[in-house]
Amino acid sequence: MLYYYKILYTGYNSGRFTIVRNNFFKKRTYNSTEGDDMENKTVASNQYELDFLNALLDGNRSLTLEITENYLLNGNNIMDLYENVLKSSLYKVGILWEKNKISVATEHLASALVETLLNEIHPRLDFKGKKGYKVLLSCVENEYHQIGIKMVSDIFESNGWKTYFLGANTPTNELVSFASEIKPDILAISMSIYFHFPNFEKMINTIKNEIPDQKILVGGQAFSRGGVDYLSKYENVVYLPDLKSIETYLANFN
Repeated sequence: MLYYYKILYTGYNSGRFTIVRNNFFKKRTYNSTEGDDMENKTVASNQYELDFLNALLDGNRSLTLEITENYLLNGNNIMDLYENVLKSSLYKVGILWEKNKISVATEHLASALVETLLNEIHPRLDFKGKKGYKVLLSCVENEYHQIGIKMVSDIFESNGWKTYFLGANTPTNELVSFASEIKPDILAISMSIYFHFPNFEKMINTIKNEIPDQKILVGGQAFSRGGVDYLSKYENVVYLPDLKSIETYLANFN
């Protein structure tokens, strides 16, 4: 039987939220001080995020569109939408899945809804003039969560870069071969699940052996669990935690 959970907003600083299991309408309140809770990371930071997250968990496509439109109509730009609503909601979906609070099917449904939304938003991006730079974007091998790197691709494209988006689960040897062929100014790599860190390490080492001077940007939810310090041993490998930091990086890129 498929279960999904609804998160109820109780205030930004309250440290409490309620999860409602849809099947028997059973309710339990979790406190952020409990040992086995879902931590403050699952507390919505704004009403738009909360409403959007619940719409994802309900599988309500029309409501996700309505929330998105309202957010943009209230003076927010698309990068803010990506960072403060879409990405933050998906991060919470991932935590719920990791803690067995939602099913794999629900997690896949939420991801599919957001990916569909990104495709619909894309024509509305504020495209700047072309700058002549190229970026190659990919997930780590065996990493199937590609939405984050797709948002990053949109940020690059809106800043005038030519983008080569390879998406999920790109074999390391194929990535290196394609990078050697097109010679991107930046290679951007995403990792969402920390379990894939050995694949990430293999990918970075292979790139550095084959293309030593390649500039590499890395990011993704997995790095909230650790691994950032590991990158310090490499030259031209930069960790950027969010879309705003990517915008700043691109503004100063030369």
